[in-house]
Amino acid sequence: MLLEISIRNLAVIESVHLNFRKGFHVITGETGAGKSIIIDALTLVAGGRSSADLVRYGSDKAYIEALFHIEVGHPVWQTLAGLGIEADAEEHLIIRREITSQGKSTSRINGQLVNLSGLKSVGEWLVNIHGQHEHQSLFHVDEHIRWLDLFGETEIGPFKRDYQEAYNSYIQIRKNLKELEETSKQSLQMLDLYRFQVEEITSAKLKIGEDELLAEEKRKLANAEKLFQHASDAYELVYGGKKGLESISKAVQKLQDITSLDPVKLQPIMEQAQNAYYQLEDAAYQIRDYRDDIEFNPARLDFIEQRLDTISSLRRKYGESVADILQYLVKIQEELDLIENKDEKLQELQKQEQQIISVVRSLARQLSDQRQVTAERLAGEIVSELRDLHMEKTQFKVQVSFNENALSADGADSVEFLISANPGEPLRSLSKIASGGEISRVMLALKSIFARVDRIPVLVFDEVDTGVSGRAAQAIAEKMSRLSRSCQVFSITHLPQVACMADAHYRIHKTTDGERTFTHVDDLQTEGRIHELARMLGGVEVTGTTLQHAQEMLDLANDKKSRM
Repeated sequence: MLLEISIRNLAVIESVHLNFRKGFHVITGETGAGKSIIIDALTLVAGGRSSADLVRYGSDKAYIEALFHIEVGHPVWQTLAGLGIEADAEEHLIIRREITSQGKSTSRINGQLVNLSGLKSVGEWLVNIHGQHEHQSLFHVDEHIRWLDLFGETEIGPFKRDYQEAYNSYIQIRKNLKELEETSKQSLQMLDLYRFQVEEITSAKLKIGEDELLAEEKRKLANAEKLFQHASDAYELVYGGKKGLESISKAVQKLQDITSLDPVKLQPIMEQAQNAYYQLEDAAYQIRDYRDDIEFNPARLDFIEQRLDTISSLRRKYGESVADILQYLVKIQEELDLIENKDEKLQELQKQEQQIISVVRSLARQLSDQRQVTAERLAGEIVSELRDLHMEKTQFKVQVSFNENALSADGADSVEFLISANPGEPLRSLSKIASGGEISRVMLALKSIFARVDRIPVLVFDEVDTGVSGRAAQAIAEKMSRLSRSCQVFSITHLPQVACMADAHYRIHKTTDGERTFTHVDDLQTEGRIHELARMLGGVEVTGTTLQHAQEMLDLANDKKSRM
């Protein structure tokens, strides 16, 4: 749910901070008071596009900050993880949006920068805003199949997953067939080249890391004489020379002769000199062994140089390293195999295509049959909701049309919501409803059902009750109140029948200081609500009668809510 929102320098709002709670919230005010600015703020939080025009005149930037509490396991946490945003489901979710007077926008989620598409992908899970004549996804025919599948996820889901697995295999086979057919002519022209390249690389019998080992061996062989001479000189200086081990041995003997005279100081020195003698003697033996192992092999050196030249030539043609060359070899061997066995592979793929298409069509039919069953259940629930909204004569149908030749990732169905609002009228597309009042109630009926499955915690209705009055207005109010038990509901309204059913009531009004206009938002309590309801009932002049009527409406609304 939305816990708080802070708005600064947005349109005519200088600064507003609001706290929200569970349930049904209404926003009221005179026409032109700025009620839509609250909707604009929520739209921006949800990833809507910004504009420099939204920044209050004379300000450098506007910002909106919203604090949400979202339940553990909600899909939004997975979306955040996919965006690389660190978020703990035990913590609150904070979204901040800034807009500069130049029109630039910056968005942050829990302090981490996010681009607009990322913010929108998160916002779609948090806020759903409905206006009276907006083209919402419920009124987009292409979206109807998604809503049906969402409603019937438990029953439809397994069939859809089985179908999509087979369909993806079918698409991959089709892709392989197309690639094989399209590259056939070009591949035949490359056949001789591929054969030459395979032979050239294969005959070289390359091994990964071979070039590095050979280069090291080449350095040793090319410098064998220098290595031998310097190692010999070092050995003679250490072991054979008069100033080598012989001198150190004599020094050790001298120290041994006098150590007993001053053991405290001389014993450590004598031991250190003795250790140095042994270490130097061992080093001398290692130098001798190294010298004796030095190889003088001009023939081996010639072979290595020729081998390195071969590898260097292959690297210039096929890759920067031996590993790259061998990887390229695998690739062209596959291409060569494909070309040489093209006809067999083509026949094999065509056979696979025929086999998989029959499976896909069978699974598509099973999926469609399940959708038909679920569509009848959904239509029945929608009709029930519409009856609650005083549309007793309305007929509603979720039409599922199957066409096995129109396969897609969603199956072979087209789904469309059809409605007949008046007796004697034929069923027509939901998107062609003309009456604003009918649109409002159908939308509310649909959202009452889908709010239970789409898990969006905040629903906003922007004057969807326009064109409705009397019993229908009361029914809309009661439906919104019931809906608010499963999610947080906000409604901008001009109807007192709707406003009195709210759990929280906010009044938008303007003031001026002679030069600037300011918009204020008041969180109304009982007395304030009575006066606002009286204004909505009676217009500009609030009388004792309208106040009394407003009090009665509020009492009746509270009584009705307690019995829901």
